Parts: sequence; structure tokens; C-alpha cells
Amino acid sequence: MRNEAGAVTPGGDRTARGDDVDDALLAAVEDAIRAVVAEEVLPRWRKLSDGDVVEKNGPNDLVTVADRRAEERLTERLTALLPGSVVVGEEAVSADASVLERLGGDAPVWVIDPIDGTAAFVRGEDGFATLVALVRHGEPLASWTYGPRRGLFATARRGRGAHLGGERLRTRTGAPGEPLRLWTSNPVYRTGYEREVLGRLAASGAQCSPCTCAGLAYLDVARGDMDGVAFFWEAPWDHAAGLLLAAEAGGVSLTSSGAPFRIPGGNTLPFALARDEATVREVVAVMGEQR
Repeated sequence: MRNEAGAVTPGGDRTARGDDVDDALLAAVEDAIRAVVAEEVLPRWRKLSDGDVVEKNGPNDLVTVADRRAEERLTERLTALLPGSVVVGEEAVSADASVLERLGGDAPVWVIDPIDGTAAFVRGEDGFATLVALVRHGEPLASWTYGPRRGLFATARRGRGAHLGGERLRTRTGAPGEPLRLWTSNPVYRTGYEREVLGRLAASGAQCSPCTCAGLAYLDVARGDMDGVAFFWEAPWDHAAGLLLAAEAGGVSLTSSGAPFRIPGGNTLPFALARDEATVREVVAVMGEQR
């Protein structure tokens, strides 16, 4: 139910603090995401003009009017659903890096990637998603992953599992001796060091495929279609939603130091998430080998 201000309050003070996410808030956030994407993102897919796309930090780092409008609208709607909450969005941080400091505060934080996979969106491909996570004290409490052109909407709640279309998600169990299938970073972003590390993974027998959208890559692990991901960056909007989703399906994350990946950052990179602890330790060990 909602109070007079329109906020979802079925969990009483507990929900208002952001310590838990009940069914009503989970559904209300999904409704908000679907509505904003329908109004701001999908009408612009394959219909962007030259003036709708801007380079932020070079030709491989793009932002569109759809990214900005969707983040603005989600910020309005999500903070209204949970009074006292704040937002860390990719575009807000791009404009003002101090916004990241909100992740260290006491207020619950909505971490938003309005379009994860903007380059794919600009090219008119369907490999993009809208990602939202609710985080408090660095701990993701719930996440929403929406791949609108693929008809995918996945949710997760800490300690309560991950679901896609109402079905519980589980990571896969690999057969002995079969090669690992991993999503990795896109080649256009790779440094020499990253190519070296991914070369070691390939030499170990892993089948490494570049992804266009981290959120959809995590979903593939959560639903058992892939064995893991191996990434080199820690932007919270790219990872918060997917890490919780995959973890609630059975996945485990580790950084190069052997610690779990943490929000808001300060991780030792690269890091991996895989279908189970044994697999992620295998991946991280290969990534950390020295020639």
C-alpha cells in the first residue's frame, strides 16, 4: 500500500529505512522501471539523431538523450517510492564525481544505470539493459535488471533468491573437463594488461566472449547460460544489480586479492564472478598468474 505522499510503506519503518525490500516495493520499482523505459528509452531505439549522442571521454564512451532522460525520471520516481533515499546514477556521477560519496552514507541508495550497453543501443542492437540496485552501507539489498528488447526482467533480494519472469534462477553445474564459458570486457576498451590476462584465460581453455552489457552478462550466469564473468572495472552502476542477481542464484565473486567484490569500490582488480566458489577461485587464479 502507499501512504498519502505516494511512498510504498507496507513494511513500516523497516522498509522506509531501506533495510528490507518487500513484495510491494519490489513490484513498484519494477513498474517504475518499465514505465520510464517505455517512455524515454524504447521510443528512441534506432531513432537517434546525431545531436542525441554525445561522447563523454572519447568515441567509446557515449551518452544519449535517452540515458539522461531515463536517469532523471528514475531518480524522481524511485526517491518518491522510498522517502529519504538518494541516488547514484552513472550520468549524475559523470557530471559530479562527488555523487559517489553517497554510497558511504547512512541513507539507502538507488544505484542506476539507465542504459547499460549504450554503444549497443546507439548501434540499434538489442544488447542493452536498464539496471537498478538498492544499496545500503555498501550492501546491495535488491536489484532489477531489465532487457526490454529481449523481453527479460530479473529481480533479486538479498537472502530471498533471484527470479526471472517469476521463475527461480540457479547457476549451472558444470561437467568435469568441459571448458569454462566466460563473458569478458569489450575489446575496444581493453588495455595491454587486460589482453594479457584474457590471453591467460584463453590459454587455460576458457571460452571468452566479449559482452556489450554487463547487466545481461550477469543474468546469463544467474540463469545458467554462462559460467562466469571476468571484468577489469568497478563502476557500481555496472555491477551492483548483476552481482546480487548472480549471487542469489548461487554465484560467487572474488577480486584479485581473494576478497569478494565490494560496493562502492576500492577493489583489487581484475575480478570475477562465477557459478560457484570453486570455479571463481579457478578463474581468479589464472587471471593472477605471472609470466
